[in-house]
Amino acid sequence: MRSFGSDNNSGVHPRLLQALLDANRNHAIGYGDDDWTREAEHAVKQLVGAEDIAPCFVFNGTGANVIALQACTLPFHSVICASTAHIAVDECGAPTKFTGCMLKEIATPDGKLTPELVRPQLHGFGVEHHSQPKVIAISQTTEMGTAYTPGEIKALADLAHRHGMYLFIDGTRMANACAFLNHSVKELTVDCGVDIFTFGGTKNGLMMGEALIPLRKELAENIKYYRKQVTQLYSKMRFVSAQFIPYFNEEIWLDNARKSNAQAQKLAEEIRKAGIEITQKVQSNAVFFILSEEKTTKLRERYFFYDWDEARNERRLVCSWDTTDEDIRGFVDYLQLITL
Repeated sequence: MRSFGSDNNSGVHPRLLQALLDANRNHAIGYGDDDWTREAEHAVKQLVGAEDIAPCFVFNGTGANVIALQACTLPFHSVICASTAHIAVDECGAPTKFTGCMLKEIATPDGKLTPELVRPQLHGFGVEHHSQPKVIAISQTTEMGTAYTPGEIKALADLAHRHGMYLFIDGTRMANACAFLNHSVKELTVDCGVDIFTFGGTKNGLMMGEALIPLRKELAENIKYYRKQVTQLYSKMRFVSAQFIPYFNEEIWLDNARKSNAQAQKLAEEIRKAGIEITQKVQSNAVFFILSEEKTTKLRERYFFYDWDEARNERRLVCSWDTTDEDIRGFVDYLQLITL
């Protein structure tokens, strides 16, 4: 079965699968006190150009987001995010459950926050009757497939810091943003003043695993305790961290992202040729388009994908690192058949 439902649906990259097999030899000390985890941590430090950070590894994106927000907040704080943000829509309330914080959601046309959109939420500081704004949380790329430029990220970081707040990036698809913008991870995080971010692996070729990277010492201080409390500390940690060694050192993360981005561009172009409206800029591996309910039902007879905005018949397609030209051709041929 091939689908465009999500990059979660793809398989594991062969090189990363081999890294898991290589780690499955002899015994190793558990809970991350092993050579693979040390080497993976070093790879992250090289990636962001900072030796004085303490990255860690977790199972999944929700866990990484929850831990990052716990590191930044107290229960009377609030987190400002887009209304489409994963932390607001797709994590079953986990960020609020574990932090106690209010999420202040902002409607956006393209999934991206701007200083102009955020400023109206920056009030009530020092007043005990109001939750205290503490974090601006953005997704890179956004849930709409759009990418924040360095200038846009820096503007939000500067705004956050002027108000004693943090800027957090949910970087589940950070690799896709780097590939699209042709910027390094460092240029999209450290150089922009980001305080803490995650870097995705699961959606980009890993079997499991996300990296959590605090860039401020005070945010790193308690992360190991939060990771344990939210059940993200894997006893056989080497099977998570071992994947990140070739992922980063051999730039598999970037190669995979370039592949999925390129396939999304091909898919979008073919859909446009079929006379179907594309609703968002294609800046990563996602394509959003309009298709009637009747035709969507027919398309689903062969392909799995998600609705996005049912009120306007907006659907979402996602390409993966292993999406082929044949996958695209088969999908478009069938799409054209049902739209005749």
